[in-house]
Amino acid sequence: MTAKAFDTEITETAEALIGPWRQPRQMLHAQTYDAHASIHDDATAQKLGFKGGTIEGPTHFSQFAPLGARLWGQAWFESGCLSAHYRNACFEGEEVQAILSKPLAGASRCQIQMVKRDGTEVLRGTASVGEPHAATALETRLTELKPLADPVILREVKIAQTSKRQAVRMAFDQTMGDLYPFSLRQKLAVITESSPYYSSVDNPWRKPIIPMEMLSVLFQYRSKDDPLPAKGPAVGLFADQEIRLVKGPLFVDDAYEVEREVVALSGSRRTESAWVKTRVFDKTAAMVATMLLNMATLKDSYAPYEDEYRRLYGAGR
Repeated sequence: MTAKAFDTEITETAEALIGPWRQPRQMLHAQTYDAHASIHDDATAQKLGFKGGTIEGPTHFSQFAPLGARLWGQAWFESGCLSAHYRNACFEGEEVQAILSKPLAGASRCQIQMVKRDGTEVLRGTASVGEPHAATALETRLTELKPLADPVILREVKIAQTSKRQAVRMAFDQTMGDLYPFSLRQKLAVITESSPYYSSVDNPWRKPIIPMEMLSVLFQYRSKDDPLPAKGPAVGLFADQEIRLVKGPLFVDDAYEVEREVVALSGSRRTESAWVKTRVFDKTAAMVATMLLNMATLKDSYAPYEDEYRRLYGAGR
């Protein structure tokens, strides 16, 4: 008999599963890319109008794991998917709560939401298992995007650009590079929802599994070895993210390969966005997971943005 996946206290109503209030920890203060600090650094974030360094979006995925496991059991760890649009930044010390609306009878997809104590919505989206009959939140969002017009930062990035395959793995004490200056063991010491499945063989697969929020780290940590031809230095943030297990779970110390493809480009008043689909393969070359990530780059963080816009398009934006 294996251990129970989570001891998280869950409130169940007729309509929803509701997790406890949690205070996620910020672990990216020291993150660097393009030789500069990131949006998770207090000083950098404050210059761009945030009150401090933001909690990385996928950190919040951990709070949905007990809800998915309660609803779908082992299938959650093998074919679970979280698809989320990040609505508002969360900062260390703030309390947030995960809410999963129960699916309709026979459905394998449902709505999710995370809120702060004051009602501010941190994210909204969908959770599902297997191949849901209805589109995920981001599959729907991709059909509604505002196209990227007059690109400056992403002017050399093209849809269908695909990276070389990269070998990746995650060990307990492996620091995951400049993008993720911490180890899995350090994360597990502060993760919002702990589980024996993450640190021992006391689970249905007899191997420690990687938490969904750390799959984002695994899939991204070598991305700067083969970067997109975006202009910089500039500061980006995760605006939308979907992680889907196809043949999960993924295991600590196992070898995988990842490849990335640009599947869409979009824009807003403040950002230029590259939507990148990451496909993950195991040692047999079977696809075991995917990630769709909208990395939105803040125009104001790219110092020559206005000058280059005028040079490229002949007028101010």
